[in-house]
Amino acid sequence: MTDVQRVQIEYCTQCRWLPRAAWLAQELLTTFETELTELSLKPGTGGVFVVRVNDEVVWDRREQGFPEPTAVKKLVRD
Repeated sequence: MTDVQRVQIEYCTQCRWLPRAAWLAQELLTTFETELTELSLKPGTGGVFVVRVNDEVVWDRREQGFPEPTAVKKLVRD
């Protein structure tokens, strides 16, 4: 496990994706409760749904579709 510290989930408010972002945030906080120092939800527009770990994009809906929590957890862990 690398040093996971900050995770940001940027989601589209126009698309009403807050529940999806909050659910993913809860999954990550539960799994990495001792590794995370910060998890933020960032409102965006234009269909955005991006997950960043320490400012690096690890998942982008436009390229990869919506993430399953297990896939994001693996990316965060790796």
